[in-house]
Amino acid sequence: MNLPEELSNILRIREQSHSQLTLVTGVFDVLHQEHRRFLQAAKQLSKILVVGLESDQRVREMKGKDRPIHSISERQANLQAWGLADVIFTLPDDFGQATVRRQILQTIKPDYLAVSSHTPFLAVKRAELKAIGGQVKIVHQFNPQVSSTKLIRKTKKQKE
Repeated sequence: MNLPEELSNILRIREQSHSQLTLVTGVFDVLHQEHRRFLQAAKQLSKILVVGLESDQRVREMKGKDRPIHSISERQANLQAWGLADVIFTLPDDFGQATVRRQILQTIKPDYLAVSSHTPFLAVKRAELKAIGGQVKIVHQFNPQVSSTKLIRKTKKQKE
């Protein structure tokens, strides 16, 4: 697997220092306080926090043709501005395929995959992490009052 240089460097440092690593994956399109709380909680799990962002193509497949609102480069810059993640990288377009996902997990070997309480496919994620010696940790309780989708709908209604 061809990793971004910054991620490869962090993985080398991690190996030398024997530091634990937490992985988070997601869209992070329209950032809000629940995203911040989630990432802050994920950061508490280990010394290194790595965020894998879903590609623009995959976001369209998951959320519809009008998404993402922000391009991958904008989403990455917005997250970097928060200063919580050590590395932010783009997941491949085919990250939804089990073999691709397992290959990435095997390469990164996170100690933890931090998720929210409403994460889909929790049993699959637990099995995939267990296979590489890691664990899934629910670090944030989903707040149904706040979501990117709700914020986008609210903004669209205000513009109409």
